[in-house]
Amino acid sequence: MESISSKKIAEIVYSPSNVLDADIKDVVTDSRKAGRESLFVALKGAHFDGHDFVKEVIEKKSCPLVLVSRLNPEVPAVRQIVVPDTLEAYGRIGAYNRSRFKGKVIGLTGSAGKTTTKEEIKFLLEKFADVYATDGNHNNFVGVPETLCNINASADYAVVEMGMSARGEISRLTSYVRPDIAVVTNVYPMHIEFFENFKGIAEAKAEIFEGLAEGGTAIINGDTNYADLLVARADERKAKVVLFGSVNEPEVCGEAEGCRVRAVIGGKKLDFKLKESGEHHVYNALCALSVADCLGLDVQDAAGCLAAFGSLPGRGQKLRLALPGGGEYVLIDDSYSGQPEAVKFAIQNLSRMKKMNGGRKIAVLGKMAELGHASRDRHAEIGEALREADVDIVIGVCPETKDMLAQLSPSQKSYFFENKDGLDEFLLNNLLQNNDIVLIKGARYSSKLYQVAEELIQKGKCEK
Repeated sequence: MESISSKKIAEIVYSPSNVLDADIKDVVTDSRKAGRESLFVALKGAHFDGHDFVKEVIEKKSCPLVLVSRLNPEVPAVRQIVVPDTLEAYGRIGAYNRSRFKGKVIGLTGSAGKTTTKEEIKFLLEKFADVYATDGNHNNFVGVPETLCNINASADYAVVEMGMSARGEISRLTSYVRPDIAVVTNVYPMHIEFFENFKGIAEAKAEIFEGLAEGGTAIINGDTNYADLLVARADERKAKVVLFGSVNEPEVCGEAEGCRVRAVIGGKKLDFKLKESGEHHVYNALCALSVADCLGLDVQDAAGCLAAFGSLPGRGQKLRLALPGGGEYVLIDDSYSGQPEAVKFAIQNLSRMKKMNGGRKIAVLGKMAELGHASRDRHAEIGEALREADVDIVIGVCPETKDMLAQLSPSQKSYFFENKDGLDEFLLNNLLQNNDIVLIKGARYSSKLYQVAEELIQKGKCEK
């Protein structure tokens, strides 16, 4: 971050505090990362309070300044900027730093696949220029200000991911990000328990267009739920609307590994290869290419790069692992998210895969969270999808998956686990055979199947 004076920071966050003169080059929320040129922001969470570390960062870390919502009597007042809400103030600092950025900002949201699409956009743009992007999935009220405070001033493009679970959250985040291009990847009934209806989720996603200046660009999945609503909201902002999806006339041909796609982007006919097969990978690619085209980049060159972009860890990455008694199996680590449509996509991809020399296809699926009263029906839907798929064995983890297992065909073998405890040992010592293919997918923090994937990877010989 370029230097900001302490007086300017007090002005940005509307604080009346009389603070010492200092040049701040780093804004941190982790006390362990505080240094001699840092502003430490004391955030309060469910299980922590950054105010408990204020004295430590001043005395032990020689941090010149802290941002607090209450004065610490053991610390000089001139080293404390006091505000009513440190989280909101953190966002304002991020917004100010973004305002100094001279490059183009691409803001992105959606119900599923945000992080993968963000990484794919970054991957393509890096072939042409310097790119800065959100680290991982840091897309909330802490992550977005962090991203903006750390923005690389010399970059040509910045790709910023925004997430939400309630109305008004994207509106607040996009007021910080102020994107030149706003992207909505898709709209699914995720976090539905926090909304009155499905349409409310679409309205919440459409809030990203509020951050666009007049004449900005809105890139929208034209095939997603409530696409017309998204377009209408973008039109209200007088944005240039660009659709991706069936409008690109995609023709997809499966190959031994990945697929070949023919599509039209910005009037240009493209023929390119993807490392991964599956409908959602095609949509991600069309979205990334649409961004490149809107930025005036050579989409022919961009499309040629896509064959080198693979799935991210925890998001469909394929790993060949060793079995304890000899032999190997393939793990599809898709353990980051358990959103219903994403689970269906994962099942479809597993079903399409060719079996390996007598091996079986095994789906290990955890509960899907934040579905409210629709939970039983949605889990049953997944079971119906499994019944129609080429999947030999299904393991359900958490009580909610019983509704899923009940839908399987008699020819499909099933197992049930109350939780993930002991599942890795069961897989390695009792179930897995040479040349099996295993999909692991479930709500990250509810089913914790990512821990099972980590154990399997740790115990096997990992080769991509």
